[in-house]
Amino acid sequence: MNLAVIGLVLTAALLHASWNALLKSSADRLGSLTLMTIGAGVGAIPLVLWRPLPEPASWFYIVLSGILHTGYNLFLIRAYKIGDFGQSYPIARGSSPLLVALGAAAFVGEQLSSYSVAGIALVSVGIVSLANLRGIGRGEHLSAPAAAFATGAFIAAYTVTDGIGARLAGDAVSYAGWLFVLDSVPLALIYLHKHRRSPITLGERDTWISLFGGVMSLLAYGIVIWAVTLAPMGMVSALRETSVLFALLIGAIFLGEKLTLRRVLSCAVITAGAVVLGMRH
Repeated sequence: MNLAVIGLVLTAALLHASWNALLKSSADRLGSLTLMTIGAGVGAIPLVLWRPLPEPASWFYIVLSGILHTGYNLFLIRAYKIGDFGQSYPIARGSSPLLVALGAAAFVGEQLSSYSVAGIALVSVGIVSLANLRGIGRGEHLSAPAAAFATGAFIAAYTVTDGIGARLAGDAVSYAGWLFVLDSVPLALIYLHKHRRSPITLGERDTWISLFGGVMSLLAYGIVIWAVTLAPMGMVSALRETSVLFALLIGAIFLGEKLTLRRVLSCAVITAGAVVLGMRH
């Protein structure tokens, strides 16, 4: 993985942390996430119009990824609803890189070097160590971390799916465009069924903030889809999940959250993992 790809994936991590911070601060997370998927879908329309159609072999993966993304969105909302952000986000993001590496090895035959495995493991352990796990060992409040881990499993599943699909598509940008356009439909239908009204209120500031968050998510994951056509999926996923570092900084600067010694040490472990990945590739 060259430095340009590493830099872009880290940019994607920053964008990802930013739109998750927007989602965290929303009172109506289903409405906000629905608007974000709509914003991403609208933002992806030029990619659909200006790029060639993906190769036929990739369409199965586009549809499957859309289904997995919907599952991810619903479990993300549940994890944030019943658990703390400081617990749910690290568990979800930290569990996915190792699951992606295992999935890529099982379904694509990717072989990672010992350095890559070490880097992915450091990132995953560092991220999960950020979670507030008090009470879990005594069986308390298991539903919240379970929902967060399920979210991580969905992340891993759609990342591997998109890694395969984008490589078959012949054009990663076109693949991403069609994925985001199709992904904007399911949550909108779920919201309409639940509330009997559109989530879009053009006169409200929160609508525009959420739509802008959707454009950020489009850029963030579009970069990841492009990157997995050039580098092993597990490595890309591990670097992407350094978004937790940016989330901590955003929380400290803009949300008034504390940077404890434990969080700083966890960040050091994550950074070490990212450095290992970057130096060896």
